[in-house]
Parts: sequence; structure tokens; C-alpha cells
Amino acid sequence: MKHLFVVNPVAGKQKPEEKIKLIHDSADRVPGGLAGGFEIYVTRAPMDAVEKIRSCAQGEDDLRVYACGGDGTLNECVNGAAGLSNVAVTHFPCGTGNDFIKMFGPDKDRFFDLTELMNGEVRPIDVIDCNGRYSVNICSMGLDARIGTDVHKYSGMPLMGGAAGYVVSLAANYFKGITTAMTARTEGLTCGPELNLVCVCNGRFYGGGFNPTNDARPDDGYMDVLIVSGVSRLSLLGALMSYAKGKYRSCPQYITFVRTRLLEIEAAAEEVINVDGEAEYGSRVRFELVPGGLNFIFPRDMAFFRADAREAGAPQNEC
Repeated sequence: MKHLFVVNPVAGKQKPEEKIKLIHDSADRVPGGLAGGFEIYVTRAPMDAVEKIRSCAQGEDDLRVYACGGDGTLNECVNGAAGLSNVAVTHFPCGTGNDFIKMFGPDKDRFFDLTELMNGEVRPIDVIDCNGRYSVNICSMGLDARIGTDVHKYSGMPLMGGAAGYVVSLAANYFKGITTAMTARTEGLTCGPELNLVCVCNGRFYGGGFNPTNDARPDDGYMDVLIVSGVSRLSLLGALMSYAKGKYRSCPQYITFVRTRLLEIEAAAEEVINVDGEAEYGSRVRFELVPGGLNFIFPRDMAFFRADAREAGAPQNEC
């Protein structure tokens, strides 16, 4: 078995050398060492980890990949590992958001212990295929995707770091318009031709704190989709607060919920697509679930996967 640590040098507050030292120290604490040895790869450009993983995966040896960064680094590693039976990936959180692991409750803290991951167990989980790019957590289009993309324009300005950048981006997009000309279709359900946003969930948290659903699971064979429409500027704040806290059932006049394996969106113009926090663009977008499409390494005996956890449910449409 081979071990590959993919380090994003600019993620989080730790310096690259600090992350590398932590990897070596953790490897030394594994009883008997890491069988097959390990390699540390420091990324140089966006998505270059994909080719590195595929190159290391050649042959019959099993490969374990550790994404040492934020959600963007995890997404890169997922795109390198998805569909490869001999590759498993996990997240060693070194970023700022680390949204994917939040769904695992108190057990999320165990991902910060590299020795737990090195001794972890592999489970197949679902991934979302978004026009050829894989997502392990959440994809979205519309107002929230525009806000999340534009925040980078403001976060570098003086006094605009952190949450302040999101507030400024929200205000700017509020005045640009809170609807997008697009239509969403799935399983006989059509919503449009103008929508506020569409959120496609394999996980539960994104955007540094938004929690649109408490029901999504990455192993149930379905995507939880929230389609928001009819929200005016006057009703935006209340609708967003309910949406951000997973209270979509309290706003049936605005939020349509559907659990599905396929969602197609057609927009009047090219729009930004949030894919695990990374920006893609398109006017015709296909979100398709790939059940069990990724091997993921989890700390052993996590409460999330015990028998008392919610069983995978049948698709339910609510309009």
C-alpha cells in the first residue's frame, strides 16, 4: 500500500514546512510505520493534484491519498481518486472552512488527527458528477454561487477579510438582482424560468456555515436538492435565515425539496457553478449522482455510520 499526502501550501494558517513536519511526526507514531512508504506532494497549480494521483495509482497497489488543505484541496483529490477502485481519499483539514467534515458532528475533530486517518477504515461514498467535475459535498447555482465567487474580489481589501467580505459580496449581488434566468428539471418536476438559487447536496454544510439540510448523507444513493424561487428583496433576509439553518420545510412557498439522482439546469446565459467551493461555469448543467463512486477513509467506528443512523430513504418530492 502506498500513501500520498497532497499539501496545499497556501491553505489555512500553517506554513508548508509545518504541515510537512506534522506528516512526518504522525507517520513516525504509526506502529510499524506506513507499509509501502509515503510521498508528500506540494501542489503548484489548481487541479495539478489530479494528475499526480492518477500517476501514483497506476499498477495494482492500493493508494491512500490525504488531502492536506481545505475543501478545495479535498475536491482536487476527489477528482483524482473518483472511479479508481484501488484509491481511497480522506481529508486532513488545514484550510479555513473544512465544510465537508462538519456533517459528522463531534467526530469531525478526529479528522484533525493524522494518526486516526492513517489507521482509518475505507468506506464507499457517493459523489456528484457536475458536467464532468466531481463534487463530494455541495454544488449550487444562482445567488449564493455568485456571492461565494465574488467574495474573493472583496476579501483582499483592507478590513474586508473573513465574514466582512461575504457581507459586501451579498450587498453587491443584492443590488445586481437576486434571481437568475434558469430552469431546473428532475423526475417530472420543472421549476423556473427564474430561480433564486439551486443547491445540490451530498453533504450538509457549505459557504463557511450554511447548513441547508440536516438530512443529506453521502452514502444513501440520493442527492438532496433545494430549489429556491419567488423570493423578493423584501423577503430575502427571512428566507435566507431559514435556508441557512436547514429549516426549508418552514418555507414551502419559496423552497422546493426533492431527493433525486439526476438534476438538469438550463440557464439563459453562462452562470457560475459552485462545486465544493470552486467555481465552474456553464449554461447547461447536469448534476448526476454516482453511487459509491469514491472510496473514502474515515476514522474507525464513527457514530455517523452506526446502525442507529438514519437509513437511506426513498426519493420524496415536495412542491
